[in-house]
Amino acid sequence: MSIEVGQSAPDFELSDQHGQTVRLSDFTGRKNVLLVFYPLAFSGVCQSEMHELRDHAAEFPGDDVQVLSVSVDSMFAHRAWADAEDLEFPLLSDFWPHGDVANAFGVFDETRGVALRATFLIDSEGVVRWKVVNPISESRSLEDYRKALAELA
Repeated sequence: MSIEVGQSAPDFELSDQHGQTVRLSDFTGRKNVLLVFYPLAFSGVCQSEMHELRDHAAEFPGDDVQVLSVSVDSMFAHRAWADAEDLEFPLLSDFWPHGDVANAFGVFDETRGVALRATFLIDSEGVVRWKVVNPISESRSLEDYRKALAELA
């Protein structure tokens, strides 16, 4: 069952592309979090979405938004992808237990073994304020991110 707007986001602890531990609770009381689940690194739609976030995150309203992306890829795949694509925000590995965080948010596709293309905007108190879940083949709209963030500000 998917986490819904108004619910508290489940805390998690995952490694980023540099092997650093990142916890959702690290941002409580400090920053809003744009939590972006995607199926797999090195895939076309995922690459274009990450490029959009890389190129336009500075345009999001306020300076209190942290982008965190999550997929079932390993930390090593994330490091190679981040280096190749100049991605500096955390790419979090939900590799093992496989898809555990995506499952906690209700966006794990058990048949394919990957996260759905889902985004949760979590406020600085840990409450989900906006979400979108798209079919795996359909990219998300950067303009929708901008609108949701503007409403939160």
